[in-house]
Amino acid sequence: MGDFFTPKERLLRTLNKKGVERPPVICPGGMMNSAIVEIMETTGHTLPDAHRDWRLMSQLADDVFNLTGFENIGIPFCMTVEAEALGSEVDLGSLKCEPKIAREPYASVDNVDFLPVSAVAKSPRTEIVIQSIASLSKKQPDVPVIGSVTGPVSTAASITDPMTFLKELYKNKDMTHKVLDYVTDALIEYARLLVDNGAAVISIADPTATGEILGPRIFAEYAVTYLNKLADSIHKLGVPVIIHICGKVGSVTGNLKDLRCDAISTDAMVNLHSLKEELKDTTVMGNISTYLLEFGNEESVRQNTSRLVEKGIDIIAPACGLSTSTSLKNIRALTGAVSGGVYHA
Repeated sequence: MGDFFTPKERLLRTLNKKGVERPPVICPGGMMNSAIVEIMETTGHTLPDAHRDWRLMSQLADDVFNLTGFENIGIPFCMTVEAEALGSEVDLGSLKCEPKIAREPYASVDNVDFLPVSAVAKSPRTEIVIQSIASLSKKQPDVPVIGSVTGPVSTAASITDPMTFLKELYKNKDMTHKVLDYVTDALIEYARLLVDNGAAVISIADPTATGEILGPRIFAEYAVTYLNKLADSIHKLGVPVIIHICGKVGSVTGNLKDLRCDAISTDAMVNLHSLKEELKDTTVMGNISTYLLEFGNEESVRQNTSRLVEKGIDIIAPACGLSTSTSLKNIRALTGAVSGGVYHA
């Protein structure tokens, strides 16, 4: 093992279960968007404009990398690109508020129009994301560009009425499986475009697919099945996969062993050290409280981060989506506790 690795080498070696001198410290983008207001107001590269312009998206992603100490570039800054490509209307939000689904096109899984997978590539916002990834992967060859993908269950719940969809997981299984299979095929195409344009890692966040919402039986039937279909297809492209599962995972810990990913990321309420011991050979990632990052002080952030490093957590990262009002000093306290305070600007 060498004394030093580039950020890209360090993350890829960790995901491939090879030795590193210390854990990577990352924030993958997507649900874990680290384009905080303080950075945007400092640089003038702002959202929501960056959702519409790949050059501005690239500048903002570069700003985040340079100013935070996170050892990756994470794109995009939301979880709506895939659903928009499949027909949902999206409100792109504001400087302080991230994009959200304004209207789902289908009332039920029975009404879904099965678009060709080429619809993903034809979406203008997909083009913005892949152009930004292509540009940054060339500009920063030693930094892992992480392409963030919304998971199958969450995407399906973003193109159909979400409350109806959750009921149909139980009451309309045949059609729900068809819709999830269709959605997963679209996500595979989206991930392929990200990888073809330079994404070194794909991170999948599926916040609707939690043990608390689904329970272990439905989690296994739907979340594990379609997350694995997506992960298997990404692996065939030669790229590792991180999967983030929100909420408490106690009821689905046994199911997590069945996920065919290279690392599992969890929320702050999970004892990650215990989970790592229970899952044995699984690489674990996380899980600094985003509440602490928003409202705590630098010393508390440093102490909590150092505790995770001492307990052998493989990849250090925020536990969930960062508030846009999170302070840069607290983010730097997190990253500095891992890297020794090295920033890139």
